[in-house]
Amino acid sequence: MTDVNSELPEIERAAAPVPSMRAVILGSLAASVLALLLFSWLADEVFEGDAVRFDNFVRAWVHQFASPTLTRVMTVISHLGSGALALAFVIAFVVFLRVRWRRAAMWLLLSLAGGLILELTLKYAYHRARPTPFFGAVPHTYSFPSGHSLVSFCIYGVLAGLLSARVRSAAWRGIIWIVAAALVLAIGLSRIYLGVHFPSDVIAGYLAGAVWISSLIAADRVRKRHRLRARARSYS
Repeated sequence: MTDVNSELPEIERAAAPVPSMRAVILGSLAASVLALLLFSWLADEVFEGDAVRFDNFVRAWVHQFASPTLTRVMTVISHLGSGALALAFVIAFVVFLRVRWRRAAMWLLLSLAGGLILELTLKYAYHRARPTPFFGAVPHTYSFPSGHSLVSFCIYGVLAGLLSARVRSAAWRGIIWIVAAALVLAIGLSRIYLGVHFPSDVIAGYLAGAVWISSLIAADRVRKRHRLRARARSYS
């Protein structure tokens, strides 16, 4: 029988996961369900008023470290979850298309589109008012969940996955993931530091992003598994 993987484009083989597809599918679905359950629990805690003490404690603890220099740094980091993130998306999308990483470009597009739709849907579903900011003006959108956290989780996380899958060095793969994780966490912290989000908003943003990306991974692996089976039958 012809080796099915040898018939795939080189970049598709490079991006193929090492573990079995079934394990990846089940793991992704489990992660998606777990994140969804945690998000639902957190939303209940927030809107029943049980998260107030936690939110106020974390806000006060973070605010005690405030300084003019740190405020400037956090403002820049926060921008990495909005304007700079949009720029990073455009650059990565164009580069992926130019080097013919069409699957990677589609992953980016789906991640951003789904993240934005999820953010707007949840914000208008829950209608949570913003806290009083420590620095800057009150944003005009609702507070729950944090859009910066949700979308940065989707885009920077997917970028890390796409790039690390195409890098042979284990050290570089580790660096890519560490940088992406640190960036996403710093963006969420900056929103708490500036006072434009409650800590529970930031956590909810991460959980909502995890639901979307885990679901995408599961759907992609199901699609790929069916395609490989179809090719195996045609070459048998």
